Amino acid sequence: MRSKERLVVGVENAAARDGFALDANQRALLERLATLGAYLDRGTSRRSSPRSLYIHGDAGRGKSWLADAFYAELPRAQKTRVHFHGFFDELHRSIHDHRSERDAVERAIDDITQNSRVLFFDELHVHDSGDARLLTRLLDHVFQRGLTVLATSNYAPDDLLPNPIWHHVFEPGIALIKTHMDVWNLDGPVDYRTVNEDHCRGFAAGTWTMMPARVAPTEEKIIAVHGRAFTVTSADDDELLATFDQLCATATSTIEYLHWSRAFSRWAITDIPAFGDADAEAQQRFINLIDVLVDADVPTRFSSTVDLPVFLADASERPDAFRMASRLQLLKVTLYAT
Repeated sequence: MRSKERLVVGVENAAARDGFALDANQRALLERLATLGAYLDRGTSRRSSPRSLYIHGDAGRGKSWLADAFYAELPRAQKTRVHFHGFFDELHRSIHDHRSERDAVERAIDDITQNSRVLFFDELHVHDSGDARLLTRLLDHVFQRGLTVLATSNYAPDDLLPNPIWHHVFEPGIALIKTHMDVWNLDGPVDYRTVNEDHCRGFAAGTWTMMPARVAPTEEKIIAVHGRAFTVTSADDDELLATFDQLCATATSTIEYLHWSRAFSRWAITDIPAFGDADAEAQQRFINLIDVLVDADVPTRFSSTVDLPVFLADASERPDAFRMASRLQLLKVTLYAT
């Protein structure tokens, strides 16, 4: 079986195991991915190669699933997958390790990509000017070294770093994407997370339950990350239990979320208020937290003072909450528990 055909069959079999068939738009993208994979499988002797690929589209259309399934089917070990939040956490830590060297950023990027020929960047989005500068340096670095880049995003390249005050900061990065990557819009009328009926594993095994706010817990636990102390309700038996305020209304960041997603295989988040009742920083932290929990595929029990449809309707007023809204619909909504 030829490598392109093998890749297509492998991804289709993965879809069947997950209980669905690819739609027409997803099949067209799979053909493009398989073309890329077939080239990579032939090695470096070819003079021409398909361009890197930037896939964007609305939430829940299957971008990350397809790219992950394709990545899993690639036969070579020289490949690296990074998620937006994990990438910047790892990059900042590596820059710190190389801080005494003149080329600290480039050395840090080399630490992440190592000897890879393929860099898969999942959920690429840019809202911070500092991240924009680092991401531009990453793109310039990997394209100069001839790496093939596969990226997924909810944003078309021109819509990255959408704040008009700072958009110009990422224009060099956008230019690199357009110069070196084919841009593919995975479109379709259905957010497949809204029709998910499989609640057997991973994040989708979690629940959303409407419950009144509780009295603040009398016993709390202190857990530390990189020398910083954080208060949670409990952290026992491989489960982290914390209130919304403990996770999102204090000075937590994706660094802590990433650390805890690796340390605890089950989560429970309680006392979640209506989205609009939280301040803007707490809202963004909750959006980031959902990103991390979904990428780590951690089953999570959410309990809130409002039911999920009301929470999502409230969140629809905030830009960039659409990704969170799509992902929360993977959950099973349960009845009030006493």
